Formats: sequence, C-alpha cells, structure tokens
Amino acid sequence: MSGAGPGSPGPAFFADPVVRAERIRKVFDGQDVLRGISLSVTRGELVSIIGPSGCGKSTFLRCLNFLEIPDSGSVSIADVTIARTSPRWTRADEDAAHRLRAHVGMVFQSFNLFPHRTVLDNVMLAPVRVKHVKPDIARADALALLDKVGLAAIATRYPDTLSGGQQQRAAIARALAMRPDVMLYDEPTSALDPELAEEVLSVMRALDAEGMTQIVVTHDMRFARAASDRVVFMDGGEIVEIDDPDTLYVAPKDARTRRFLRSML
Repeated sequence: MSGAGPGSPGPAFFADPVVRAERIRKVFDGQDVLRGISLSVTRGELVSIIGPSGCGKSTFLRCLNFLEIPDSGSVSIADVTIARTSPRWTRADEDAAHRLRAHVGMVFQSFNLFPHRTVLDNVMLAPVRVKHVKPDIARADALALLDKVGLAAIATRYPDTLSGGQQQRAAIARALAMRPDVMLYDEPTSALDPELAEEVLSVMRALDAEGMTQIVVTHDMRFARAASDRVVFMDGGEIVEIDDPDTLYVAPKDARTRRFLRSML
C-alpha cells in the first residue's frame, strides 16, 4: 500500500479506513505531548509507529481507545466516532468510549495477565463477563485462540509458570477473544529477549496474513521494516513522515527521520 506521498508528512487517508484519528492534541502539565496528529489506517493494514522515546507514540496509541482522553480532535474506529470539542468528559462520552473499545484489542509491554487465573481463564474472562458469552462457548473459542498462538498445550497453567514470550502470546489471545476490528500494541516485545520476541512477532505476522488491522508502537526496527505496510515516524509530538518501509528506511525525506534511523540501525 502507498504511504502519505512525496512531501506529505501528515495524514494518509484511505478508502474504507477502519481507524481515523484527526487533529489529536494532548497536553500534560502545560506541555504539548501530541500536536494535532492525524492518521488513517485501512482495513487489514499493519502500521508501525517508530520514533525516539518520549515523542508521544504510546500516548497517541492510548488516545485511540481513550485510555488517554485527547484534549481535542476526533477518533473513529469501525462505526464509532468520538469528537473532543469540549474540555468536559461526560457520561455520554464514556458510553461512546465503551462502545469504541469493544472494537479494539490492546496489548501492553507488561502482560497484565491475572496471576491467580489459568491462561485459559484469562482468555475466557472478558467474553463471559463483558459480552455474556456462555462459558462452554467461551471455552471453545479460547482454546481455539490459544491454539492459534501456539499455547493450547499449556492452557491450564498459570502465568507465572510461563516465559515472557508465552505470557505475551496469551495476552494477544486474550485481546483477540473479544473479536476486535483493530489490534493495538504498545511495545509488545521490548521486555523480551530476541528469541522470545520472535515468538510474539510471528503471531502478529500471522494475524496480518489473516487480514487483522494492527497498529504497533515499536523500537524493533527490523520488524517494522519487514512486516509493516506503512511506517509512521514521530518526533516531538508530531508525525514527521509516513511511507512504505523500504522507502522510509532507504530514502527518508526528513532530516529527523534520517538521524533517528542512523542512531537505531
């Protein structure tokens, strides 16, 4: 898929976008952390967001499902749109955010599994509690998802008996159990050594092959280049450049992108 186009470091809008963020702004302690970011992601894309630490990557990702509430701008995911036109956050806004989150799976750097529940129970919990899926159906679905991520054989074990890579794959299965339209990942492999990270990345590649829309904040430059349809480079709370990975890595247009890639590669 094509990127933002020559000389166009801002939004890239596609037909049939499943995610559209427009002019997202976020301020912490008087500092602009996000400076009016716009990004559109079409169904089935895998988009990686790269950039130096502290540039706003994770904040932007969290704004997409309103774990962080933007100060202004709008987010549309699937058929839900939330526009921030007032500093007040109302009950209606929270209800809309709840509907939006139903379309989104989120995977964090820390695995956030419930330690007192088995892997299978962790995956079953949200469908049963939130979507009121019957336990026998949720169990069958959870086992199928654990098989998808290569964990069916250890479904009855507890998280503290698993490797970091296994825990992260369980976290992906748990997010998939809600049947999201979009998967968001915040540095999903940064706490893992390369071999365990590869286990997680292979699951993400398989999901991409199946057509899952995925947005990944990552410092793994190799994965971003090899797996992404587009790569977004952020710096200073702004999107500096968007392009297909080969173009961005070989011939970045902006000096900030060139400096960052030299330091990482």
